[in-house]
Amino acid sequence: MSYSVGQVAGFAGVTVRTLHHYDEIGLLTPSERTYAGHRRYSDADLGRLQQIMFYRELGFPLDEVAALLDDPDTDPQEHLRRQHALLTDRIEKLRKMAAAVEHAMEAHKMGINLTPDERFEVFGDKDPEQYAEEAEQRWGGTEAYAESQRRAARYSKDDWKRIKAEVDAWEERYVALMTAGEPPTGERAMELAEEHRQHISRWYFEVRYEMHRCFAEMYISDERFKAYYDSMRPGLAEHLRDAIVANAARHEG
Repeated sequence: MSYSVGQVAGFAGVTVRTLHHYDEIGLLTPSERTYAGHRRYSDADLGRLQQIMFYRELGFPLDEVAALLDDPDTDPQEHLRRQHALLTDRIEKLRKMAAAVEHAMEAHKMGINLTPDERFEVFGDKDPEQYAEEAEQRWGGTEAYAESQRRAARYSKDDWKRIKAEVDAWEERYVALMTAGEPPTGERAMELAEEHRQHISRWYFEVRYEMHRCFAEMYISDERFKAYYDSMRPGLAEHLRDAIVANAARHEG
């Protein structure tokens, strides 16, 4: 049985133009042609196309694919073994990338700014799970952590979009406040500090003023928090700390 170029394109999910190109460069030459010159592909041709697509999916350029497939010392079984090993490696790397994405989501929920090493560790030899374990060890025994986990498990994609929109809007207003020269003990700064506390309480866990003051000190002492806030505007971490302290004092006083 043989197949037309249109049929093969449909089987493989490639374009007719791609098959023509493979023929022109000698990568996949159909076994037959009709009297009218139309290409006809055999089962063996389909097997070669499958091998080409495997290697292309793995990132091999066409010239290397041709060299691999035309190597007289490599049989089809060897190609399958090589591709299986490469795919297994890719699956493991994707698993680690998925774990890193989950870690980034958790860090965002907890308000932690990831370091450059943490952001790109998945592309090296580091294990991203060590940081997820660190977060759980650091806060896992607290009721606040447990409550944040319970709430987060119920949130939809739209919920996370709303959370991010709130954070983005708050950041813009706080930067504008500092740009205008507002002091951290001023009314506007304290209002934004209160909004900061209410945001965490609404989405993650209840934050009383005493806890909010503890957070404020952590925003200065923990380099990750400080870098996160200061990246919006230099000095914002300290400004926010002072605003949170002032806001707590006025509500508790």
